[in-house]
Amino acid sequence: MKESRLTLYIFIALLAGIVLGVISPDSGVKMYPLAMIFLRMVKMIIAPLLFATLVIGIAGHGSIKGLGKLGLKTIVYFEVVTTFALIIGLVAANVFKPGVGFSVGSPNFNFHEAELMAATNSSTSLYDMVINIFPTSIVDAMATGNLLQIVVFSIFFALAICAIGEKAEPVLNVLRSLSEIMFKFTGYVMYFAPLGIFGAIAYTVGNCGIKILSNYVNVIFSLYATLLIFLVILLYVTCKIVKISVKDFLKAIAEPALLTFTTASSEAAFPKAIEVMENFGVPKNIVGFVMPTGYTFNLDGSTLYLAIAVIFSVQITGLSLTLEQQIVIMLALMLTSKGVAGVPRMSLIVLAGTLASFDIPLLGVAVLLGIDQILDMGRTTVNLIGNCIATAVIAKWENQFDYDKMNKFIEEKRK
Repeated sequence: MKESRLTLYIFIALLAGIVLGVISPDSGVKMYPLAMIFLRMVKMIIAPLLFATLVIGIAGHGSIKGLGKLGLKTIVYFEVVTTFALIIGLVAANVFKPGVGFSVGSPNFNFHEAELMAATNSSTSLYDMVINIFPTSIVDAMATGNLLQIVVFSIFFALAICAIGEKAEPVLNVLRSLSEIMFKFTGYVMYFAPLGIFGAIAYTVGNCGIKILSNYVNVIFSLYATLLIFLVILLYVTCKIVKISVKDFLKAIAEPALLTFTTASSEAAFPKAIEVMENFGVPKNIVGFVMPTGYTFNLDGSTLYLAIAVIFSVQITGLSLTLEQQIVIMLALMLTSKGVAGVPRMSLIVLAGTLASFDIPLLGVAVLLGIDQILDMGRTTVNLIGNCIATAVIAKWENQFDYDKMNKFIEEKRK
């Protein structure tokens, strides 16, 4: 199946899911297993693909001496962009004022679930976070999908291969073969993408209903408009730095971005995104390190959403925060937003915990529960795009971006 044809099928599935969800909401909700099956198929690819890609990237192509420098540059970039996302979200929330005048009388809000989320440990200390990076078992890390632990194991495994030298060459060859097999495997799984997307969209529309959008229109508009503004600025600046075309970059990542948006899951597009960015000119070792690390430390969309959601939660209760108080909350979010990567409804859990710690009523969490799937589609897509562009920026920073490979990939896309 050609990529262009797959993209067409995905759009058809998207429209069909919307139609079914509108015409027969009950039937739309019943399509959810299709989405879950597709996501499970994707998850079974991620661990072996990431392991093989990163090990051969470091042991076969990368520089061991430069690994520490690469890690430092990656973390610095992530923190700069995450801070920018928080600032954009904070400014937008004060400009759009999504919570001012919001009617809280009509919808049936789930306060009990909001309280449970607030009770969840949504943050960990820096001490615990560092400890949890190191796996006790690579099998357990792969089973639970802990990408950062897989990265750590893969780095040490690659270092050992380099230390052994020629004796480890057979293992490296096996991993090269495994990498090729997993990319082919990814292609097969993508055949099921239209069915998974159909199920995900049909469920979302059937479960939420079109009418709910009118009640939340200002909230949805505020978030999506801010996400768009953030992306435009980020893409313009970073593409200027890397010296690539914004149009070509967006065209390259269109398919993984669409997968992420329709399923509201970054994992759904993770294997495809790795493949695309490698073909786009980013070396294997940089893609293999930056992408999974970004899933913990570079959640731009989720961070921006949290900034808006906190101010929204304050606005609907009629409270007011000084600029200093808002900044303190944003600084807290910089840490707490990194504490529960991979947890379902992560952003809402972090939001509930943050509101509770600052003695702000949980009404905002209860309100946002009703449209979390719709909001999650936007913020998760920005997370993915942010991590894709991060790989290109770091590759440029390391003077390893392959422009010839990028141009060849772009020409193939245009055919």
